[in-house]
Amino acid sequence: MSDIYQESLQMHKEKKGKLEIRSKVEIKTKHDLSLAYTPGVAEVCREIAKDKMKAYDYTIKGNTVAIVSDGSAVLGLGNIGGYGAIPVMEGKAILFKEFAGIDAFPICFESYDVDFAQDIKNISPVFGAINLEDIAAPKCFELEEKLQHIGIPVMHDDQHGTAVVVMAALLNATKITGRSLKDMRLVISGAGAAGYAIMKFICKMGADPEDILEDVKDIFVCDSKGIIHIDRPDIQNNKYKVDIATRTNKEGRTGSLADALKGADVFIGVSAPGIVTQEMVRSMSPEPMIFGLANPEPEIMPDLAHEAGARIVATGRSDFPNQINNVLAFPGIFRGALDAHATVINDPMKMAASRALAAYLDEPTEREILPNVLDKEVTRKVAEAVRQSAIDTGVSGKY
Repeated sequence: MSDIYQESLQMHKEKKGKLEIRSKVEIKTKHDLSLAYTPGVAEVCREIAKDKMKAYDYTIKGNTVAIVSDGSAVLGLGNIGGYGAIPVMEGKAILFKEFAGIDAFPICFESYDVDFAQDIKNISPVFGAINLEDIAAPKCFELEEKLQHIGIPVMHDDQHGTAVVVMAALLNATKITGRSLKDMRLVISGAGAAGYAIMKFICKMGADPEDILEDVKDIFVCDSKGIIHIDRPDIQNNKYKVDIATRTNKEGRTGSLADALKGADVFIGVSAPGIVTQEMVRSMSPEPMIFGLANPEPEIMPDLAHEAGARIVATGRSDFPNQINNVLAFPGIFRGALDAHATVINDPMKMAASRALAAYLDEPTEREILPNVLDKEVTRKVAEAVRQSAIDTGVSGKY
């Protein structure tokens, strides 16, 4: 692994980063200059000034995403600040371009203590959507909530992209096992951005009367102090953990992660490496599902989980079967939202993405519950489902 770190360091130094701007038009004559800039561009400006929606026709707005971060929760590196976040945001921009043809640009703020919601709103005219990235909880929740009505979609991918892919994996895993969610207990380890979003998404999918899912039997969410329940005094001033407590743990369980896993059918880990033992897996229901998504080391290694009786095991890594990776979701979600000129990315759009992702595999197997992360056709399928959902739910500004 150290070799890939050094190789990456050398590549970034040689390239001076991973992004550049290229012109769509040539400037070789005075006429070219007059068309692209002054005086011709003045007429374009006048048209947009009369109707700002024409920015989608005449500028980059309709195909541009801002990737906004303060560097407070970058990969497994923690709070490394705006400067430290730049390489990751550049990498995210490359994925947007490679998989969805979207022009994305890093916007990195330096201080976690700064509320930059108004700053994001002020730069929104040039972008068709905002991707919030690597922002620690609870700021990521608060920031996203403040930006839901600025006229363009704003989505925190660490929350919702993760939830969409996890749900698709869960849908296909239940197909393989023939089990129903209404009879299953799920344990989520991690109450940060991803864990909170996964919990909410599962609850909403089950609560939709027109959805193929039924409400799960119970969900237990654990943080570093154990099972979240309504009587825990340390959560009373955290509205997000109170929300978790009110939506989950119908049985009123208390105790540790090990206590939560007893009799559980599904483990979804978005927390810390190596915290699940084989003994814990054996305490679960027969042939449980284990989604250990901590990176680079999962909550339990796949071979250990299988040895302990797990039937379906997934990780966030590319060197094991069943990789659960946000690249299966976010390019298609944003592509569909941009194509629809959507004003928000709502829950039905995210649910449509999960269904499309799950349905992409005609016959999922225990070692292939999701498509290959490098299959770009996945993006097209997800994008079309999201675009249509935006139209159907009335948030499209184009149709």
